[in-house]
Amino acid sequence: MNFLYTLATHLVAYMLPLFALFNRKVKLFWKGRQESFHILQTHIGEGDRVIWLHAASLGEYEQGLPILKRLKELYPEKKLVVTFFSPSGYEAKKHSKDADVLLYLPLDLPVRVDRFLRLLHPEMVIFVKYEFWQNYLFALKGQGIPTYLVSGVFRKEQLFFKKRSWGMRAVLPCFTHFFVQNENAKLLLQSIGFTNVTVSGDTRFDRVMEILSRDNKIPFVEQFLAGAPCMVFGSSWREDEQVYVPFLNAYKGNMKFIIAPHEVHDKEKIHVLRNSLRKYVAILSEVEGKALSSYEILIVDKIGLLTKIYSYAAIAYVGGGMGNKGLHNILEPAVFSIPVIIGKNYEKFSEAKDLIEREGVFSVKDTDEFTQITSFLFTDVIQRKKAGVLNYNYINSSTGATDIFINFIDKN
Repeated sequence: MNFLYTLATHLVAYMLPLFALFNRKVKLFWKGRQESFHILQTHIGEGDRVIWLHAASLGEYEQGLPILKRLKELYPEKKLVVTFFSPSGYEAKKHSKDADVLLYLPLDLPVRVDRFLRLLHPEMVIFVKYEFWQNYLFALKGQGIPTYLVSGVFRKEQLFFKKRSWGMRAVLPCFTHFFVQNENAKLLLQSIGFTNVTVSGDTRFDRVMEILSRDNKIPFVEQFLAGAPCMVFGSSWREDEQVYVPFLNAYKGNMKFIIAPHEVHDKEKIHVLRNSLRKYVAILSEVEGKALSSYEILIVDKIGLLTKIYSYAAIAYVGGGMGNKGLHNILEPAVFSIPVIIGKNYEKFSEAKDLIEREGVFSVKDTDEFTQITSFLFTDVIQRKKAGVLNYNYINSSTGATDIFINFIDKN
């Protein structure tokens, strides 16, 4: 099966230059990988001791960040290298100082894998949440390099747990130890013979708790709000907009609104969103340096600001769950002790199910339900604050995954 997997990867590599002509993300994906080996040759020497952490995208990077920071404290003499699969992760964090080297992960082809590992020569490897690249994992296992999965997620519908796994189960023995988010993932792995499993929880909880200790002030947000209460729409897609735009157009109160769409670089979609709003709307990149207090809605078309923006919210809506894009991070707003509204598709997200049950997060399926819940939270301040406290308490009680992992490797 590995032959078919490698063949398919070769076909993808062959087609990438063509797809890159028509798609900005693919272009970044392709061109960025052309620099990966040069980055390694420039920044990693033969005598360097290296720890490699791989994150699929921005969310997984944030998930791995508490571990990166602790590793830097624990092993200041070693170089920390982070690889990304997705442009949305690398382009957002390529200038970060939390790691010594950041780059795209070369495609999972044997020749590229061999060259990559030869240049990198890691002492330890950490994969965040998922990303099961067969040739990389087989090579790491063959070279005897300790390889860990942190904040791992497993579900019974995955190929690993089917009678016919199409070769996917073969990658699991490549991991030295699994650190998984919940007991169910541990039981699934045990059902197919793996006992090297620890239920550590999710490092995202550690990460979002750190957010509270940093400076979250943003002058342009304070200027825009001018003391008014605020609702933030974070990482929203078109399907989300179809639900909340009618509400915004009908709203007549004193609440202000900040929208941070997921696709911030798509100028056409940003302007379509603005034109759908029958309010006084500002797009951040077009009004910087101007007075903002007179606007009713601010569309933020820059990356890296959303987490801080959530600190100003009385209520947040987190996108991705109204369509099939995947629910975005609800913990980032929830840690600020505010209620969170999401779409109807959240079954794969345990924290969403937990917080809906606790009534700190509210799921809606259409504009009517969105209007009903939002209006309730706007007017009932006591219930709004109660929901926010429930969210904070849930996050605070779920921390500790980073300590479990660090203590394990420190003893081994």
